[in-house]
Amino acid sequence: MEVSQACVVRYFAAVKAAAGVGEDRVPAATLAEALSAVRGLHGGRFTEVLACCSYVVDGDPVGGRAHEMVPMMPGSIVDCLPPFAGG
Repeated sequence: MEVSQACVVRYFAAVKAAAGVGEDRVPAATLAEALSAVRGLHGGRFTEVLACCSYVVDGDPVGGRAHEMVPMMPGSIVDCLPPFAGG
């Protein structure tokens, strides 16, 4: 898959701070592949924060579904949401 047809992985709050960017574009057929790809881009603290996140794919919360079972399409948007305080 070309990067122009990749999914978009967006970061918020602590995971955005750990990545140093607001989003990445990665080729992936599943959510598991997308998360593996972004871990490879950032590693370290980012990986720790990412492990605490909830995920929303194309507006649909992933919840307890296995990441390998969540399909990605070219242009899919993954929101990585770390736990928020206060809300």
